[in-house]
Amino acid sequence: MSGIAPIAGVAAPSLVEAPSQATGIPAGSAGSFASLLAQGLHSVQAKVEHADALVKAFALDDNIPVHQVTYALEEAKLAVEFAVQVRSRVLDGYRELMNMQL
Repeated sequence: MSGIAPIAGVAAPSLVEAPSQATGIPAGSAGSFASLLAQGLHSVQAKVEHADALVKAFALDDNIPVHQVTYALEEAKLAVEFAVQVRSRVLDGYRELMNMQL
């Protein structure tokens, strides 16, 4: 036949991971809930700042593709919406704990 070798299969990442791998926290570190929230908020802030910088650069210079700006804006929008949802869920959980009778 032909001398072409078959392509080896690509191993797909496991959808079920250990909690430390899923969150990006090293297995040996003891991350508190507050540090996870702070890290998430810093990530959201970085995405918003990056999108803002791209919009300014796009307005001043035509070298930046419009799809890159649109993608950054949508990513920042989704990050903010997710942060608001997390905040709402945390507050709902706190209210439920405060309303529990002992």
